Amino acid sequence: MTVTVWWAAPADPGDRPDLVALLDPHERERLGVLRRDEDRARYLAAHALARLVLAEHLALDPAALQLDRTCRCGRPHGKPRLAGRGDAPGFSLTHSGELVGVALGAGPVGVDVEAHRPLDGLDGLARHALSPDERAAGTPAAAGVLVTWTRKEALLKATGEGLSSPMDAITLSAPDAPARVLHWAGEAGTWWVADVATGRDDHPGAVAGPGPVAPPVTVADGDAILSVRRGTMHR
Repeated sequence: MTVTVWWAAPADPGDRPDLVALLDPHERERLGVLRRDEDRARYLAAHALARLVLAEHLALDPAALQLDRTCRCGRPHGKPRLAGRGDAPGFSLTHSGELVGVALGAGPVGVDVEAHRPLDGLDGLARHALSPDERAAGTPAAAGVLVTWTRKEALLKATGEGLSSPMDAITLSAPDAPARVLHWAGEAGTWWVADVATGRDDHPGAVAGPGPVAPPVTVADGDAILSVRRGTMHR
């Protein structure tokens, strides 16, 4: 099994009506309530890219894909998955700063990217993100905390729990060492995590999934996927 991660730049909805047309009513509603231009651009690119990648994999129309976002609480804000398809691949999407990403794998998968930015209250963030063992080893600089956060969020996305599950229950290898789960009560040894190149040193990325060892992870050009869609619409 190989996991593929596509990275792309955000896409301004005003410039890309072809991508907006791919979204379902729920996604268009979410896009419409976002106030900041950069948030709308990231949301559009990530969700359109996910649809295009899934459609190519399944040989389907990207606009016709039906996504189920039902959370355990019953509301539609859970991890998206393809509705009514037992053979559907696992997928995950992420966006931050100048990048959006989509990961695709045979089973559950999680991907995350975090842009470097000033972190107010680094100590408080570290208490939230780092386990007691990690804090005992010394709080890393802001860049190191972001690497750890990215790895842990990828893991929690893969499990489907997201940030509703505590990050400080997970102990990982140091941010400057290869990513590895050292301790996670009831979970260690059943989930892998790996750093993934984003093409930007200021945007650390990570991907995660089930199993004791990471499979091959490949990186693909999401901008090319989005550009092909533009070319198709303009023929």
